[in-house]
Amino acid sequence: MSKIKCLVVDDESIAQRIMVNYLNELDNYEVVATCNNAIKANQVLNQQAIDLMFLDIEMPKIKGLAFLKTLAHPPAVIITTAHREFALEGFELDVIDYLLKPISFERFLKALNKFNRKHAASLPVTSPLPAPPTPPEKIIYLKSDRKMLRLKENQIRYIEGMSNYVVVHVQDQKHAVYISLTEIKSKLSANFIRVHKSYIVNKQFVNAYTKEIVDIAGEAIPIGKSFREGIQGF
Repeated sequence: MSKIKCLVVDDESIAQRIMVNYLNELDNYEVVATCNNAIKANQVLNQQAIDLMFLDIEMPKIKGLAFLKTLAHPPAVIITTAHREFALEGFELDVIDYLLKPISFERFLKALNKFNRKHAASLPVTSPLPAPPTPPEKIIYLKSDRKMLRLKENQIRYIEGMSNYVVVHVQDQKHAVYISLTEIKSKLSANFIRVHKSYIVNKQFVNAYTKEIVDIAGEAIPIGKSFREGIQGF
């Protein structure tokens, strides 16, 4: 996170040092420059971006509030002065706060908290991150009855092993494919789990299960004893 860039404008060197020392106590603030009059402050503002300016009122050449009125796009401003009578005029210029000298660190922090709230409200709202792209549907190709089947993996409910072929149950259809269960399992994603020496099931179609059977879309598929330990849940 970038630091808040600050400009301290005060014709009293002691007052400048107090503001600088206070700001140096805080990690997220950086004093870019200090100036003892408004003319030098104007030069700084024309040369670089300033987030927050601490501005004294009684200064030579141009008084602080008069200088503030000349700025078309002033930074956020906290007035620091020994003169209470200018407070109303300062707030009419939309200053963040009006600090009367001598300024305690506690009062200084209160002013910065006001600035932080206003600064946070002015920041652009971060757009939400775009949703990750939906992965494409996995397609598997299986040879059945002298033709090549193009099957969407997420439509396969379960696969039943026979003596020398398997039956692929796809919704309301069945396809006989001359391939072993082990070989067809290698073509499928981790959504498919072997629950029996003769059955592979698609976890997304599991309705319920016990130690003995798994319900796949209303059909009871047996779970082999040797496969129970490998099934940690669907």
